[in-house]
Amino acid sequence: MKRTQPTRFEQTVVFLRTYLRNPKMLGAIVPSSRFVVDEVLRKVQWSEARVVIEYGPGAGTFTAEILHRMRPDGILVVIELNSAFVRFLRKNFVDPRLRVVEGSAGDVDRALAQLGHSSADYVISGIPFSTMPACERDDIINKTQKVLRPGGAFLVYQVSGAVGPHLQRAFSTVVRGFEPVNLIPLRLFYCVP
Repeated sequence: MKRTQPTRFEQTVVFLRTYLRNPKMLGAIVPSSRFVVDEVLRKVQWSEARVVIEYGPGAGTFTAEILHRMRPDGILVVIELNSAFVRFLRKNFVDPRLRVVEGSAGDVDRALAQLGHSSADYVISGIPFSTMPACERDDIINKTQKVLRPGGAFLVYQVSGAVGPHLQRAFSTVVRGFEPVNLIPLRLFYCVP
């Protein structure tokens, strides 16, 4: 099984270039630190995770580590709105378990159905909920809750904690966390339907 991935430097360059073109779309100037990635992904039960979705993978900081930890028969669906990131991911991540979908996280149910799946074990997201319209944010959160299988989880990392109340309306359990070792410290949310 052939697998290749870009270097951290290549990811940072494409991320910074894209940030400078549209800062509100990304919400951060550089990719998340390895500490953030490790803290978020430690919540995943990798032996049970067959379908994982990532919203807004950007240059693939989380994508690389998810693929590294994921089971050989798993599938990772990354949903990215930015066409520059989509091109970068398709060109630089060669892994038969990866599906790159260009579009909105609000279409997660449709994307899963087109790939022959009805649910996901985990959804991981760093998309900036605080800068998007309320109706779009609520639609994404509600659709995410619906596509998760029983026992699944929505793992969210954000600069702002403002999304917390919105997550609490859709999920029965929301556990908050914090990761200070990042250029901008991040708020973490572990959400279970």
